[in-house]
This record gives sequence, structure tokens and C-alpha cells, in this order.
Amino acid sequence: MAPLSGITILDLTHVLAGPFASHTLFDLGAKVIKLERPGAGDDTRAFPPFLQGESAYFAALNAGKASITLDLKAAEDRALFERLVARADILLENYRPGVMERLGYGYETLHQTHPRLIYGAVSGYGHTGPDAAKPAYDMVVQARGGVMSITGEEGGPPVRVGASIGDIVAGMYLTQGVLAALYDREKTGLGAKIDVAMLDSQLAIQEHSIALTTATGKAPGRTGARHPTITPFSTYRASDGFFVIAAGNDAIFAQVCAVLGLPLANDPRFATNAARCDHHALLKRLFEAVTLGETVDHWITTLEAANLPTARVQDMAQVLADPQLLARHMVLPVTAQPGGPAFTAAGNPIKMSTLPEITARAPAPRLNGDRQAVLDWLNGADAR
Repeated sequence: MAPLSGITILDLTHVLAGPFASHTLFDLGAKVIKLERPGAGDDTRAFPPFLQGESAYFAALNAGKASITLDLKAAEDRALFERLVARADILLENYRPGVMERLGYGYETLHQTHPRLIYGAVSGYGHTGPDAAKPAYDMVVQARGGVMSITGEEGGPPVRVGASIGDIVAGMYLTQGVLAALYDREKTGLGAKIDVAMLDSQLAIQEHSIALTTATGKAPGRTGARHPTITPFSTYRASDGFFVIAAGNDAIFAQVCAVLGLPLANDPRFATNAARCDHHALLKRLFEAVTLGETVDHWITTLEAANLPTARVQDMAQVLADPQLLARHMVLPVTAQPGGPAFTAAGNPIKMSTLPEITARAPAPRLNGDRQAVLDWLNGADAR
């Protein structure tokens, strides 16, 4: 039995932050009923790339969920929605603040009639504060939250992080909040509202930027691949590509110097981490004068033989073939719908002794494709 077996989630979310949260909860055993707009469904159904006309992006986030379309302004669908809410443990939504209240389904209303219901909301700016009603996307909160100010090459323009961390981090925090609320409900018998803002989440992940700004009075800038407060902790060029050296303390630095044949460990310019940070550009030139003489394979083999932290900079094709990730079932096939395409998705990174390992994902749902199954489940629940 998976940890969340028996837990039912009504998922009104779309695109990324909310679906990422329900995707994680599904992997932990919850039943997820995805409520979509009639006609179009989740926006990501129209996001490329496509296989046989179906979105690989949508499949990766929604495999295994059940889909039913509902118009929450239509009386018949509202009645069905209310029956579903009565049977659910968790409701997730990512509308702008106020939308659910205008529909008559805000937290305060639902809590009165369904006190055990856990209500999870994720939005750009949260449900309070002067900008709560403003629209936001991943790039908007990366910009406003400071992440873009520290991303990119030194002296260059700000750069969006390649992964959609504005959405994904918020989805992670929403998942944590839901799990905490489930635990609390076991003690109190009552549900709770979880209000997660994408902007808040961007600030919460910037531990070194907060420390640097408050300690020095100066906001950090862009440092490329280099860590702003640890050196050497960056990418380095080999003759045929890039690899990483991460020396988190003086002892590791001394070992790296020994492997590279550089007598720098006792040089006062490099003897301490603070000194190395002050002379990071010179240190990189000295390192690359050596590393450019051999291939990435050579340096990975040599550094790993000395048990030093290193990795090649892999593209996604290399990542999907990485034997370590394959051994941990992190690259999974998504079972095809009859006549449909076969997709690939990430596995479950949460490995628990009590959680069966996922070795293949269930099919991604067709729009409204599970309506009858959801109704049969609901009618069976009503009969009990």
C-alpha cells in the first residue's frame, strides 16, 4: 500500500505548478481526478512537442490521472462537482485569488460544509497582499523574485533558469503543505487551507543571496556557473567540452590541485576559501591551462579515481541514458492509450521503503476520457 492510498484529490489546476504537485501526490499513492474545461482542457494539451497530435508535455505531468470536464457555471456540472467535493480529501486550484469565491467554492464556504477538506491553492502572488490579483507566470516571478538577477554570465544580461523553477518550486511547497495538512487532520479532524505564492517560493530558495545582501548591504550579481561563495565550484573546459569541479572545502581543494599537478594548496592567494573567491578568475585560468590539455572523459575518470566531486555537463539525451538514473527508475515509459503514442516521463524521485517502485507510468488521460469511470466510482461511494 502506498502512503497516500485511499486519499482522493480533486485537481482543478492547469499548466505546471498545480499539476506538478498533484503528480507528486499521485506518485505517493493518491487518486487524482483532474477537472478540466470542456472543449480545450488543460492548456498544456496544446503545448508542443506532439506525438500523433498529443502533447508530450501534458503526458509527462498528468500520466495516471483521471480526466473529467466540468463547467462550474453550469447547474448540472455544479451539482456533480459538489458530489465530488463531498467525497474528496483534497482540492487543488490555481486560479487567480477570488475566482473560486465568485463561483461559490472558496475555502471558507467549502470548510463550512466539508470541514475535513484540505484546500490547496497556488498562485503568482498568493491570496493576500497588495498584488494578489495580478497575473504571473514562471518568468515573471523569476524576474521579480531575484532569481534572474543572479542567473547568467558576469557582465551579461539576466537569464531565465532553463527549468521552470517558478512553477516547480511552488508545486513542491504546495505538496509539502498538503502533506502537513493531512498529518494535522489526523490529530484535529479538520482540514486547512494552504496558500502558496510562486513569488514567495522564489525568495525561499535563495539562501546565499539573502545572506550576502543582508550581511554586506550589496545584492549579488550574476556569476555564471560559478558559485558566489565557494571556490572552485564551477565548470571547466576540457579539450572537447565542459565538466564540473566542486571543491567544497580546503581538503578537497588540495586533492584537486594534486590531481591537476598544480602546487596551489599553500599559495596564500588560494589557501582559504575566502582567498580563492577573491582570486577566482586567476584560479580558473590556472586550472584550465591544465584541463584544456585532455578530454572530458580523461578528467572525469581521473577525478573520480581520486573520489572527488565531478561530473560532465550532460545534455538531456545523455541524461536520459545515464546508467545511475536508469538504475533508479528515473526514466520511465508512459503506457500508451489504445492507438495512441508512447511517451517518456521522469520517474518518482521519492524512494521509500514502504512505497512500491514505479517502473512504468499509467497512460495520460484523454480529455474527459474517464467521465464514466469517475461517475461509477462516485455512485459506488454514494451507495456506501
